[in-house]
Amino acid sequence: MAASVRQELASLVSSSGSHKDLAGRYRQVLERAVAAPGSEDQAEGLKAFVEAMVNENVSLVISRQLLSDFTGHLARLPDPVSKEVSHHALDKIQPRVISFEEQVASIRQHVASIYEREQDWRNAAQVLVGIPLETGQKHYSTDYKLETYLKIARLYLEDDDPVQAEAFINRASLLQNESASPLLQIHYKVCYARVLDYRRKFIEAAQRYNELSYKPLVAEEERLQALKHALHCTILASAGQQRSRMLATLFKDERCQQLAAHGILEKMYLDRIIRSGQLHEFSAELAPHQKATTADGSSILDRAVIEHNLLSASKLYNNITFSELGALLEIPPEKAEKIASQMITEGRMAGVVDQIDGIVHFESREPLPTWDKQIQSLCFQVNTLLEKITQHAPEWTARAMETEMAQ
Repeated sequence: MAASVRQELASLVSSSGSHKDLAGRYRQVLERAVAAPGSEDQAEGLKAFVEAMVNENVSLVISRQLLSDFTGHLARLPDPVSKEVSHHALDKIQPRVISFEEQVASIRQHVASIYEREQDWRNAAQVLVGIPLETGQKHYSTDYKLETYLKIARLYLEDDDPVQAEAFINRASLLQNESASPLLQIHYKVCYARVLDYRRKFIEAAQRYNELSYKPLVAEEERLQALKHALHCTILASAGQQRSRMLATLFKDERCQQLAAHGILEKMYLDRIIRSGQLHEFSAELAPHQKATTADGSSILDRAVIEHNLLSASKLYNNITFSELGALLEIPPEKAEKIASQMITEGRMAGVVDQIDGIVHFESREPLPTWDKQIQSLCFQVNTLLEKITQHAPEWTARAMETEMAQ
């Protein structure tokens, strides 16, 4: 069968006739190759057809049209045959890829879908990367480029490669404002939140997951799942003002009461000490990348809970020794000292470490004096602005003052 297909294709190359007649005869050969009874004959016949189409003796008008027909048939083939034929087609078309960009893009999208079904995420992503979205001659729509970049990013995330995923989500970010598709906007937000999650930027990820949990375009079940991710990321985030605000937002959200981690959320929001034994159930729900270890050898969850407990202790004690703090946090005193020093240095906790006496002194920041200082600063800036206006427009200032006095 494959031999007869090759023979007929060879005779068509040297035959004459109108483009319409030749295209019809080539199309009949393609149909016979697709309908071949055996996988081997099917594959060999289709390979021969592709080789004939990229032959420079065949008119570009005919070859483009028929290669488009060829790509349409690929989905009807068994995956192993389709993948083999597609890779052969990509290799043969490569020297003339500029002439067949649209067909190559379709073939690559099809091959990527096969790899995706096989859960070969990296190969699926790399096949799509080969589409020249920015450098080719063909003009691709914004939505097509955005959708492809998002798909590549998602595939790299499935392959646990957040670095490559972030590179393509950054490309997508340049396009997402130009897209009018609400669905693509949702896909972008989901993908971006996942990248932040993988990159351990937990607070930023939590904010975006929480935003997704309110989107009406997202199904109810998926909105609750996004809220769950927001809660998990908030618990895993480093202790500080940003996390405290996010904890407050989630604690006031009645939907969080349906989540298994609501008990941990409540303890964190109310600044209660959390013991390691209370974390087993929550730890089991975390994604694999969220169970990774930090630089000091502890897990991300353990580190987050230690920082939370330290911040809670700062509101219970005026000062505490390193040994007592270590016992409270269930870690060695040296580690407790190091974490306390880091949090104070980063401005996430107010206090002073006395290494000579081995004591951490906590400082309370009264909200009212801070508020007064902020109001004082604002009034000073307003007065400065009024003085500058008076210098540049004294007449306007005088009229404004008279109008104000008259009222």
